Amino acid sequence: MFAGIGIRLITLQVMPTPAYADGGLQDRLRSVTLFASRGGIYDRSGVPLTHSVEARYVYADPTLIENPADAAAKLSPLLGVARSDLEDRMARRKLPTGVQSTFAWLARGVPIDKANQVMALNIKGIGIEHDERREIPGADLAANLIGITGEDLTGLEGLEAKYDDVLRGTNGKHRFEFGNDGSYTPIPNGYSEVVPAKPGSSLNLTIDRDLQYEVQRSLSANVRAKRGTVGAAVVLDIKTGEVLAQASQPTYNAADWEKYPPVDREDAATSFVVDPGSVHKAIIFGAGLEEGVITPRTVWRIPSTIQKADITYADTHPAGNKKMSMAGALAYSSNVTTIKIADRLGPQKVYDYQLKFGLGKPTGEGIPGEASGRVLPPDEWNGSSPGSIPIGHSVDVTPLQMAAVYAAIANDGKWIQPHLIKDTVAADGNRVAPPAPETRQVISPQSARDLRYLMEAVTTVPDATGVNGRIKGYRVAGKTGTGKRVVDGKYADGDVASFIGMAPAEAPRYVVAVFAFTPGGGGGDVAGPAFREMMQYTLQHYRVPPSTKAAPKYTPFP
Repeated sequence: MFAGIGIRLITLQVMPTPAYADGGLQDRLRSVTLFASRGGIYDRSGVPLTHSVEARYVYADPTLIENPADAAAKLSPLLGVARSDLEDRMARRKLPTGVQSTFAWLARGVPIDKANQVMALNIKGIGIEHDERREIPGADLAANLIGITGEDLTGLEGLEAKYDDVLRGTNGKHRFEFGNDGSYTPIPNGYSEVVPAKPGSSLNLTIDRDLQYEVQRSLSANVRAKRGTVGAAVVLDIKTGEVLAQASQPTYNAADWEKYPPVDREDAATSFVVDPGSVHKAIIFGAGLEEGVITPRTVWRIPSTIQKADITYADTHPAGNKKMSMAGALAYSSNVTTIKIADRLGPQKVYDYQLKFGLGKPTGEGIPGEASGRVLPPDEWNGSSPGSIPIGHSVDVTPLQMAAVYAAIANDGKWIQPHLIKDTVAADGNRVAPPAPETRQVISPQSARDLRYLMEAVTTVPDATGVNGRIKGYRVAGKTGTGKRVVDGKYADGDVASFIGMAPAEAPRYVVAVFAFTPGGGGGDVAGPAFREMMQYTLQHYRVPPSTKAAPKYTPFP
């Protein structure tokens, strides 16, 4: 027996020992995920709209928890998680391999001070590790655009979801050898393998934070004042297609998003589907000018009504068969004149110009779930379609689509795809510009200038529909509209009031579009004041010089 023991001791001391030393290594290894820092989302000047800050995650080893109920009671106030939920997470359970689980998430993104309080409780089996959480400085500022992330910082809605693969980066891993003291502390000079995390890239938006704030404020105040439920506003730079502001009503606090229903988190500019009403008439007048059906000096005798199939279309300012100018027709939003122009164009050209101006398909701006709207091809028109479609009914659009239409008119007939992303910035500072926006010439520069001339009558003729959109010191061209909201293919009760305009009219820089779903009311009365506030702020914010020449004088009934 002593001889056998002696031989064994000699073997252990003299023979190579790595095989013995590593024999239990797998039982002493722990793998910890190294979370990649999520990129931030910034406005056009680099001001953070949302970004990640250092935090901690709290975890439990259920095999070491002596009293789950007592531990849950102590942790619940600090973590903001229900006691029953924590107790359930700390319950012992077996993995599919039959081994007892030694890890359970309790909370992610815990502020460092709270995490320190957790550790001060000195509960056996509870630990913390490095993590991050989403910081949203502006609460509801651009929240409907930015969207939200889940507990694991995966994008769930909005730009956070659309660009999740860009923002989230790639997680790393740390495998290390730990001791048997229950704290999972790495053994000095023990086995250690690190695969570094690769941080995500950040997004710089075209949004201007200060302008976004003012547009949101104005939209919310004006929609509520008219007892409205849904509103949208868009500000476009007509030369670049950049979206400078895009606001929704209702909105929500993105830092506490779980308290709000999903409908409050939608981006109204891209999901609010409406019959545009009279703001659609700009497309018909633009097509008429381009095709030579009308000129800025055209004068027609206009009856008070016009019949299409079994429907009679009337004007709110009946001409009574008097001569009416094209400027007068837009100033008074003449349905009859618009329908007569469309009759001379024919259904196919009406349809073609709707498509050229971007109706019937998403703009591709960047918001997930953007509605496409709908326009009817001529073979789907019925007897009343030649009357309803030209004046903006039986047409489904989004506020953003219509804002882009007017931006094309302001930009000498060139349509530019609206876009929100200025560039992406990698963790090493390398900037990558997005693909160039789609552009196309819809109408000639001359036709666009002629149309702007006619549309300026909407805000200058004394009793025109758009006088509430006037801005002191600046010339404004635009159009009012009253349409319907489309929900599940049907019209909802109430009206959608709209005002879309450009300024300065003689050399436009910006387009502002405002839509509001209210119990009733025309675009000039409901949306006009909001447009005026937003456009006035935009012009002053970007220091656009006032107009130096007076607006043209118009004679609606020559």
